[in-house]
Amino acid sequence: MTPALPHQVSSASDEPPAEGRRHMIRRRALTLSIIVLLIGVPAGYLVISANQSRDSGKDKEAKYSATGLTAGWPSKVQRRLYQVPIPHPADQIAYYETNNWKTSRLYAQFRTSSAGLDAFLTGVGVNRGDLKQGKITVSARDQHITGWSFKTPGPWSGLVHRQKNPAPTQDIVVNLSNPASPMVYVVSRTVP
Repeated sequence: MTPALPHQVSSASDEPPAEGRRHMIRRRALTLSIIVLLIGVPAGYLVISANQSRDSGKDKEAKYSATGLTAGWPSKVQRRLYQVPIPHPADQIAYYETNNWKTSRLYAQFRTSSAGLDAFLTGVGVNRGDLKQGKITVSARDQHITGWSFKTPGPWSGLVHRQKNPAPTQDIVVNLSNPASPMVYVVSRTVP
């Protein structure tokens, strides 16, 4: 056998066999599948992530644009920061937080049992003996913000629990018209 010269044409036996139609379709389908996976999956993930992010922003916007009390529990962080240990059992729970450069406040209300009231007061650092009958310690400004009204029959009792900064100061008012289910109103203030 003589070596092929550069000007010679190669024979048909040197070329690879023509690709079968079935094999070509399978190869193209595989290529298309790979392209879809490499482009489609990340794109789908980005769309889902963007929608979740937008929904999260709307939830936060609604939360922080709320004015007045919102039904439900304050977050654990809020309860810890403002030292408002809402006891179990409790119902009719609502809260509202305000923040500005001068003062941050957490307004909270809840109804609890007699033992729950004692647990709450102990958690704050006071006791039932510190409540003064007929004393409304929540200011008119704070009553206006929350919509609380302490004009209905009580008996009402209240106290102001002052603490050294950075610990919050709490204004607490308790409606003891039903001693088995007292209603508690708290304004806890921190000064940054």
